[in-house]
Amino acid sequence: MAGPTTAERGERQQESSGPPRARRFGPPRLRMIIILAVALLLVTGGVLWVLYGSNWLRVEQVSVSGTRVLTPAQVREAADVPVGDPLASVDTGAIAARLAGKLPRIDEVEVERSWPHGITLDVTERTPVLVVQKGRKFVEVDDEGVRFATVSRAPKGVPALKLEPAGSGPAAASLRRFGEDRLVREAVRVAGDLPDAVARRTRLVTVRSFDDISLELSGDRTVAWGSGELGEGKARSLTALMKATPDARHFDVSVPTAPASSGS
Repeated sequence: MAGPTTAERGERQQESSGPPRARRFGPPRLRMIIILAVALLLVTGGVLWVLYGSNWLRVEQVSVSGTRVLTPAQVREAADVPVGDPLASVDTGAIAARLAGKLPRIDEVEVERSWPHGITLDVTERTPVLVVQKGRKFVEVDDEGVRFATVSRAPKGVPALKLEPAGSGPAAASLRRFGEDRLVREAVRVAGDLPDAVARRTRLVTVRSFDDISLELSGDRTVAWGSGELGEGKARSLTALMKATPDARHFDVSVPTAPASSGS
C-alpha cells in the first residue's frame, strides 16, 4: 500500500498546526496603565489633602527679623498673616504688599514659608539721611528722597534739611520748575556725595534753588556746594581744600575746578 503523497502530507501539517495564535500583549499593558493612573490619582489626592485639608501643615507662628525702629509686634499686626490657614495657600505677595502699604518705614521685606508651621518676615528698614522739621515733629528722608516717617525727636547724627525756595526770585522759579520732591532728592544726592569726615560734621543742608545748595558744619563752618552735579569732584576738592586751609571757615566748591576758601 502506497504512503501519502507530498501534497497530502502538506495538508495534514496545515490542519494540525491551525491558525496562528494571537499575541496577548494588549490586555496586560492596558491593566498596567490603569493601575498606574489610579496610583497617581491616589498619591496626588493624598498630597493635596496633606497640604490643604489636614492640620499637619498649617500656619502656627510668624517670626520677624531685621527690625531696628519697628517692633516685631508692629510688623506682625501689619502683615496680618492668616494663622490657622494651610501654609501652602498663604499669599506671600499679599503679605509683602500689606507691609509696604501700612509701614512706609519698611524698604524691603522677604516673606517666606518655613515648613511645617511658620511664616518668616525678614525686614529691611529705611535709613534716614536727612530730616525735615515740621513744627515740633521731624520727617525722616531716606537716600532715595522718600519721606517715610514722622517722629517726635530727630535721629542722632542725621543732618537737617531746610528748603528755602520762597518769594518771587530765582528760588521760587526753581521750585516751580523742578518741584519740591526734586529739590529734596538733590539735597539727598549732595548728602550722599559728602566725604565721610564732612558728613559726620554736617548739621544742616539748605536748598535755596536747584543750583544753590549749601552746608552748615560743626564749628561754624559753611560750604557752598552749588547744584548736586559733579558731586565726586566737589567732594575731592573739598577734602583737599580743608587740608590746605584748616583754619578757614567758608569753603566754596560750586565750581570744583576752582575751589576757594575764606575766613579764619
